[in-house]
Order: sequence, then structure tokens, then C-alpha cells
Amino acid sequence: MPSKEIIQVNLASANPNLSPATRFGDLVFVAGQTGRHPISGEVGRDVREQTRYAIERIKMILETAGTSLDNVLIVLTHLTKREDLAPYNEEYARFFPTNKPARTTVQAMLNFPELLVEITVTACIPD
Repeated sequence: MPSKEIIQVNLASANPNLSPATRFGDLVFVAGQTGRHPISGEVGRDVREQTRYAIERIKMILETAGTSLDNVLIVLTHLTKREDLAPYNEEYARFFPTNKPARTTVQAMLNFPELLVEITVTACIPD
């Protein structure tokens, strides 16, 4: 039976109350990442920039865990504004142009009013 491994990544503005990701066997469960720049911690200006920052954070976490965006199986997205769905989809498509993972997108209130998007993923580590 595999054991749970905490994936530690040095990201700006990381939430100290959670692990960036956990690995169990060949699966990596990434905690929700928001639209803060991974190095500076600056919040993106709009949903496009916040989406880019959140996915860049996820990319860094997955690389640390030994995998990549190419191996994302499922995405859960929380948007604070319904009208941000179209620009979110356009930015998201830049990172997942083909072979798209399964995805659920919901409207939700996030912990800070300046945050417009939070993205959670599960990925696999291929053999």
C-alpha cells in the first residue's frame, strides 16, 4: 500500500494551513491555487492574469512532484463572477490546448475579495 507524501514548494503567499499538494501512489492532489504570482505573491489584475498565475503555481507544484500539466486528470475551478467564465476559458485553453482534463467550474465566494479564481487539480505520475 502506498503512503501519503507531502509535496513542499516554496510559493509566495502560500497558505500555511495546508500542504501545496499530497502524493499518494501515482496520484498528485494539488490544493486550490489562487491568482497570486508564484514568486512575488502579487494578485493578478483580472481573471485572465489570475488564471495564468494560478496555473503557473500548479505547474510548479506538479513539477516538484515529478509530473506536469500534461498529466492533469481533473480540474475544479471556483470563479467569483459568472461573467469571468469566457475570459477564464480563453486563458485556460492556452495551458490545455488539447487532451483536456475533465473539469468542473462553479461560482463561489473566495476568502479575499480581490481573488477571482481558485483552481484545484489532480494529476497522475506516468510510468
